[in-house]
Amino acid sequence: LPRGRGAAPIQRAIEAGDSETGVTIMQMAKGLDTGDMLLKLATPIGENTTAQALHDELAALGSRGLLQVLPELCAGRLQGEPQDDSQACYARKIDKQDALIDWHQPASVIHRRICAFNPFPIAFTHWGDKVLRIWASRLCSESTTAAPGTVVLAGQGEIRVATGDGLLSLLELQLPGKKPLSAREFLNGRQLLGETLGQ
Repeated sequence: LPRGRGAAPIQRAIEAGDSETGVTIMQMAKGLDTGDMLLKLATPIGENTTAQALHDELAALGSRGLLQVLPELCAGRLQGEPQDDSQACYARKIDKQDALIDWHQPASVIHRRICAFNPFPIAFTHWGDKVLRIWASRLCSESTTAAPGTVVLAGQGEIRVATGDGLLSLLELQLPGKKPLSAREFLNGRQLLGETLGQ
């Protein structure tokens, strides 16, 4: 805090491309996450960090923080630090439609959204009349002139899709009623090369 006030600070930090986030132990106040801060602990956000992984890391960090704060608080030795409201931003609640992939966005933005919405609500696109959920992806260094959403590579265990800026490799995919599959497994018996996602 004060960055990330609201319902979904973990997901919104990843989605925004923040380099770090953390936990804040604070005093209660009438406003939304506006109380004086007793302790702040930070942790980096990696390029491929998912919301689930970050959640687990922050849970452990928070428990360590409580063990540090509680004795001092009970002894009356802690003085809260007011938050700088000018630095605050609101991490609004996640809506399922937030997870719909717009292939016209840059690959880096789409990748962050895929990471941010794993394990809920899971980023998704449309493949023909089917909803295709994307659980994991990887940024590619290569560029392309193909239209956004075009599958430019579907082989050797890899699925690469053109975006508004760059290529994105899809690592784990899921069709309705099916379990998530690696790109290699997904390509067994399916032809994706040249297909356009998101239509």
